[in-house]
Amino acid sequence: MPSYNRFNNGRRSVSRVRAVAAILMAASLCNPGLGAQAAASSASGTKIDTDQRILHVLNRFTFGATPGEMAAVRKVGIDAWFEQQLHPSSIPDRDVDARLAEFPALRLPVPTLLERFPSGAMIRQTANGKLAEPRDPYLSAIYNRHIDLYEEKQAKKADEKPKMATDTDMATIGIVAGQAQGQLPLNQKGKARLDKGRPAYAELLVKTTLALPPDERVKRILTMQPEEYGQLQDSLKGPQKMLVTQDMTPAQRELVEDFDNPTRTVVRELQGQRLLRDIYSKRQLQEVMTTFWLNHFNVYLHKNDEAPYYLVSYERDVIRPRALGNFEDLLVATAESPAMMLYLDNATSTGPDSPAVEKQKQRVTMGKPAKKGTPPGLNENYARELMELHTLGVNGGYTQKDVTEVAKVFTGWTVDQPALGGGFKFDETRHEPGKKLVLGKKIKENGQKEGLQLLHMLATSPATAHFIAQELAVAFVSDTPSPALVNRMAQTFLKEHGDVAAILKTMLHSPEFWASDVYQAKMKTPLEYVISAARASGVEIEDTQPLANALNQMGMPLYSCVPPTGYSAKAEEWVSTGALVTRMNFALSLATNHFPGIKAKWVPGHLEESGPNQSEQLLEARLIPAGVSEKTRAAVIDQATGQASGLPTGTTAGVEGNQGNMPIAARALSPSARQTAIERQNAQLAGLLLGSPEFQRR
Repeated sequence: MPSYNRFNNGRRSVSRVRAVAAILMAASLCNPGLGAQAAASSASGTKIDTDQRILHVLNRFTFGATPGEMAAVRKVGIDAWFEQQLHPSSIPDRDVDARLAEFPALRLPVPTLLERFPSGAMIRQTANGKLAEPRDPYLSAIYNRHIDLYEEKQAKKADEKPKMATDTDMATIGIVAGQAQGQLPLNQKGKARLDKGRPAYAELLVKTTLALPPDERVKRILTMQPEEYGQLQDSLKGPQKMLVTQDMTPAQRELVEDFDNPTRTVVRELQGQRLLRDIYSKRQLQEVMTTFWLNHFNVYLHKNDEAPYYLVSYERDVIRPRALGNFEDLLVATAESPAMMLYLDNATSTGPDSPAVEKQKQRVTMGKPAKKGTPPGLNENYARELMELHTLGVNGGYTQKDVTEVAKVFTGWTVDQPALGGGFKFDETRHEPGKKLVLGKKIKENGQKEGLQLLHMLATSPATAHFIAQELAVAFVSDTPSPALVNRMAQTFLKEHGDVAAILKTMLHSPEFWASDVYQAKMKTPLEYVISAARASGVEIEDTQPLANALNQMGMPLYSCVPPTGYSAKAEEWVSTGALVTRMNFALSLATNHFPGIKAKWVPGHLEESGPNQSEQLLEARLIPAGVSEKTRAAVIDQATGQASGLPTGTTAGVEGNQGNMPIAARALSPSARQTAIERQNAQLAGLLLGSPEFQRR
């Protein structure tokens, strides 16, 4: 690897390393045929050895191996490990349970969740007098704050300029900046007015607020006027922002976040629990399959005001409990889910000849105006995606006529008061009467049962069996799976009535799954990459937001795929030079502890006497058990050595004489300097390995 001049500034030198490493990585990953490179090293023919088989299973059926996990699987055997994973309730998961205790909101039913963390629609209805304010004083304060913000926004839209009190008025009222409660003067509308020319007040506001014990701090924040709270937020600097909720209970922290932005709190907890489960759960197969089905039955997070709240229940009550169960049960549960009905607009679909429409026609005939909330008509969105994406597939043999008929079948399947978090409801008055003809089969008029009959028909179709088998094979085996494997899995689907566990067993026991040309041949999606890097690093996470932000930057934000297709599992979607540079930047930031609230340790005792070559070998065995190429290894050592010594890469001169490539223990360093050098060296090695072409694959 050529030598590169480094900047004296540490931040700029890190950027240079990222750029160099990313260019090398992009050149390797974009090279056709690299997918089989790792497999080629596994010998000849079509078999991989025992340890490679264990690693292969962990790479495909978990979010990546953690240190020591290969030994655990080796001890019990692949089949026994897999069988246990198929029964997640038998696996204790106390660590995850303890971490999820930080998110009490996620245990609430949707109506309570919406009341406790009001959506924009809830605030609007309360402001307009359609809903009563909650009696709880804390919740009342939260509602009042967001009603104030809503009304101010409406006033701006109407170009209304609020009248402020005159200087004489304000002088009369007076400002007592030293009050513990920090009360501010009011304008003519009764709202607090801040004097922006008083930085001393802002400093005092921050100081007195942060000095309060947690319970008093909560009360103090919830009694602030909007402008006062805004000044507090604007005046908090760096670590002070973390101190606002320091030592608070999860419920107290939720109240403070609720005061700021209720919906954002729900989204943060929803994303946070997902990341923590994926990283720390011992029930890895259940989490992997939960991700698979959430993607297959995709629901967009920002479809409407209620979507984040319904997604909590969608994942918790619909997807995860059925992730390893029966496909038809899962299909019916998603069809009845408010999250799905609102996302694909079936909640508003109304039969053209339904009683509700006929009643409106009669009103028009009598010269009366249509009632507010007139049924909008037939909506085919869910019907189309049900067949194209959820069951039969795009080539499943259905026609546009079938789409229309399916849409008629599901008229009346709706949501009871979605703004208040209501559940599934069948509205007979909006259901299209008469028989329907779908895929050449008659469905007699039978109300809600028509939909259940149709779902059963689709769930037991050979086309559905093949489509689901194909998707599973692409996700877990290869971007271009063997037709023989897909057909074998499809036959199991039909024979076992859609039993997901049986289909996965068929996959596991198929020779195509173990072929050397699929070993280390799948490109990780951004989610798989971020989670596997965290798992391999053994990081301790207090704040998952940096990981969620990283997924946003990599183009795979959680729950935010807009089209119903979901995210692709194929490499072509994720391989580009820009995307790989972003991954390398993430890897180095993770390894060098640049993410607040996420801590990795790279100073195990047995590395302290090691030079960069020995350290790289030990870290490589930990992070990438499949190994890396000589080219990658040399590049990683060269770059990390330059970073640790502070000298141009490719040189042998060190900071203290010619010590740059000497083992750290052999250098003339003080104990603290040696510790720092070890940490820097190993963090850089780890970051470069996590960003290497080999770690990108599974």
